[in-house]
Amino acid sequence: MVLWFVGPSILIVWLVFRSPSADYRLVALGSVLPLAEIPFGEPRVLHSLAGATIALAIVMFAARGNRLAQRRWLGVPIGMLLHLVLDGAWTDTQAFWWPATGVDWSDSQLPEIGRGAFNVALELAGAATCWWLYRRFRLDEPDRRAAFLRTGRIGRDIVPG
Repeated sequence: MVLWFVGPSILIVWLVFRSPSADYRLVALGSVLPLAEIPFGEPRVLHSLAGATIALAIVMFAARGNRLAQRRWLGVPIGMLLHLVLDGAWTDTQAFWWPATGVDWSDSQLPEIGRGAFNVALELAGAATCWWLYRRFRLDEPDRRAAFLRTGRIGRDIVPG
């Protein structure tokens, strides 16, 4: 399950922030970063609010004094937060609020694993969202696509008014 997180995360950031200068590649990266916990089978720090908060602190500290770098790299923790929303991770209190609810990891199954066949429907919805964004951002135009792949940005004329 990748497209379910990538497509809707980019769409939500695009609709909420309306920013042509956001790096949507980093939003996508943040949205799939919690999938690194799949080998554990259970939620860990990346499926908690603390994980996204730690990522935010790292971005703000590492790029202190460089507002443009901070703004660019904020896409990672924003993507991580959107993963928690799209995954329904907030339904597992012990995992979502870790370590506030205790330092033991949740023993519940990762949402990505626990949904079974429903993941296929979510992935198809994510693919449809990615296709819609591809068309809306006009990435079928080679210059726009090259600029997007190089910078993660979309054209100013694409931003909803």
